[in-house]
Amino acid sequence: MPTPAAPSGPPASPMRVLLVEDHPIVLVGVYMLLATEPGITVVGTAATVAEALGLATHTQPDLILLDCDLGGEPAAARIPALLEAAPAARLVVLTGVRDPEAHRQAVRHGALGLVVKAQAPAMLRQALVQVHTGGVWLEPPLVAWALRALPPPARPPASEAAAITRLTAREREVIPLLVAGLRNQDIAVRLGLRAGTVRHHLTAIYAKLGVPGRVALALYACQHGLAQPPF
Repeated sequence: MPTPAAPSGPPASPMRVLLVEDHPIVLVGVYMLLATEPGITVVGTAATVAEALGLATHTQPDLILLDCDLGGEPAAARIPALLEAAPAARLVVLTGVRDPEAHRQAVRHGALGLVVKAQAPAMLRQALVQVHTGGVWLEPPLVAWALRALPPPARPPASEAAAITRLTAREREVIPLLVAGLRNQDIAVRLGLRAGTVRHHLTAIYAKLGVPGRVALALYACQHGLAQPPF
């Protein structure tokens, strides 16, 4: 079970989901599953990455649910393009294979969640809620790989050192809590802030350090001594 645990109730705000799946039966099944969930709206469906890019640009979803097994198409490698098309979106991978390297590729390219099709349907909803509310949904071995694959912390190059010095004291407090697996709401409680303020801090951190999201920030922080791996 991925950690931290997902909230049990519906999300505080509606999730607008773009579904990318090329198998018609699976597409209909997942669509019907999501359509019956409170707080979830499917804003579009696509069978190819090209279709998904157009829909992502047009609909600007909160979440992109991407089947990485699109008939041999290297969908994982297109994750950055999808996230560029919808900059505010977070991406969850849906896969029918238990290939650790394929899962690692998805995380390398920016996926914040990964759900195997063999898992219970409720797991998919939990993953979407977890990622939508600022967390990640990855199996512990995958998180462990992502962090342990990093080289030992080294003195940052001058440009990166300069970027790190631009972090405020509050932003430096936020980073280790994110690396520890806390969601935005939990970070807010820990620091006596509002969840929206935490989101603003994270946006500023991403911009200053040049990272695209939570997983990339966690890796960067551990590599450059801004936080310790949570194990």
